[in-house]
Amino acid sequence: MMKQSFLYDLEQALKKNWELPALTDYKGKTYYYKDVAEKIARIHLMFEACGLKKGDKVSIIGRNLSNWGITFLATLSYGAVAVPILHEFKPDNVHHIVNHSESKVLFAGDVAWEALSEDMMPDLETIVLINDFSILKSCSKSFSNCYERIEELFKKRYLNGFAPKDINYHKDQPEELAVINYTSGTTGFSKGVMLPFRSLWSNMEFAREVLKELQPGDSVVSMLPMAHMYGLSFEFLYEIQQGCHIYFLTRMPTPKIILEAFAEIKPKLVVAVPLIIEKIYKKQLLPILSKPFIKMMMRLPIIDQRIRKKINAKLSAAFGGNFYEIVVGGAAFNPEVEDFLKKIGFRYTVGYGMTECGPIITYDDWKTTRLYSCGKVVPRMELKINSPDPENVVGEIMTRGANVMLGYYKNPEATAEVLDDNGWLYTGDLGVMDKDGYLYIKGRSKNMILGPSGQNIYPEEIEARITNMDYVSESLIVEHDGKLMALIYPDYEQTDKEGLNAEEIENIMEEHRKLINQTLPQYSQIIGVKIYPEEFEKTPKKSIKRFMYQTYTKNS
Repeated sequence: MMKQSFLYDLEQALKKNWELPALTDYKGKTYYYKDVAEKIARIHLMFEACGLKKGDKVSIIGRNLSNWGITFLATLSYGAVAVPILHEFKPDNVHHIVNHSESKVLFAGDVAWEALSEDMMPDLETIVLINDFSILKSCSKSFSNCYERIEELFKKRYLNGFAPKDINYHKDQPEELAVINYTSGTTGFSKGVMLPFRSLWSNMEFAREVLKELQPGDSVVSMLPMAHMYGLSFEFLYEIQQGCHIYFLTRMPTPKIILEAFAEIKPKLVVAVPLIIEKIYKKQLLPILSKPFIKMMMRLPIIDQRIRKKINAKLSAAFGGNFYEIVVGGAAFNPEVEDFLKKIGFRYTVGYGMTECGPIITYDDWKTTRLYSCGKVVPRMELKINSPDPENVVGEIMTRGANVMLGYYKNPEATAEVLDDNGWLYTGDLGVMDKDGYLYIKGRSKNMILGPSGQNIYPEEIEARITNMDYVSESLIVEHDGKLMALIYPDYEQTDKEGLNAEEIENIMEEHRKLINQTLPQYSQIIGVKIYPEEFEKTPKKSIKRFMYQTYTKNS
């Protein structure tokens, strides 16, 4: 039987790829696998000096950078529990997570640390600046003295220099707690998801089984937040185990910065959220496709085929042109954009997962996946729809298997709500599954709106249509006095370019409403539009935090 050990696989990857480049801060320093292993060893000495025990919690907050990744690997390989915290979290939430998780050590990036208060985290024994590993708070004078002598202690321990044979990490057990990942969902409730080593290993094994194209030395770009399991697992952990070279953007991943990095790095695999793909489609391709001449040419079969090929080549080049596929996940994909990508033969696929599964649940290769689906259940997992007719009647998606969490940290009530006695996880997502096992997401059960005669209304489906329309950046459907209202954040870049005033924008949105209503059944008609003045707040997966806007129409 294969040894199921995440840390054993990490050990082997560091040893095997010793002389290869591992981590690069984009436009900055590069660390080789041997450098990563040495830095891990130094952090272990630091942990020993401050009396950190196996099973103790270590919080990590900051933007993606090499030292963040090294800190995470050092924490797990020492036998401590990592608590990655999203740098977008408000200070009060960060303080709560550090305290709730009972963290002994905090590694903080310089920007994140500026907003935090040491006094609000009284039980922390050590605080380390992640950028250069300098000490911000010391647990004791003896630790401070020890830390100042880290280099001396390192040389004393490794008399002949640090070598691959010196890598000997904690022996992890499948059910042992590895990570507590606090969620940031659309409903506003933050819970500490307890992921065991089996979940990490099983997610890595899935990637080894299906993403076979990644080889040692291949380049990838890390742009999703590593404090979220999607980015952590498939833009960092799997690539490390494969011996890849990971580039951290280290800055806000705007479409401009992303495209610049892709052009330079030419990644072998791209992991993205729909919003990034949709923005590139809307800004770069839609203006070309909307030209009358192009529209006419695309009606002619032979020429249409040629144009599609050219557009595919142009879009592929925008992502570096060297990727096997783009894996899209984390939020619902716009059907119009997906239609177009399928039509031109673009190498993309849509997966589905959640933090509680570390994260993967379903996936299929771009060559075989089906339009609008998010693939089939992955190895070591089961999937079913809680519905009398799973192919035709929408029901809650349920899953169980090796990827599933242990539960929510110090929250047995919340755990009992989603995990039953047979190990089935109630995801809160709604969907159907075809006879071949392909899953189709319809929305979140908490987002579903009940129509006047008991009809199920899925706001995500309406929002996708609105957001595709001219001068619309984002939209949100909310319920107001039993009716549907559309909150729309306009594409102000486009409206400003064309010199449109507020009244003209409102008139355009009202026309959009009328057009959309022509395609909707009576029970899901939109009765009005309100212009929202700024971009909607989002989760790390770029899903809108819906709970923040449910009362907007009532209060505005």
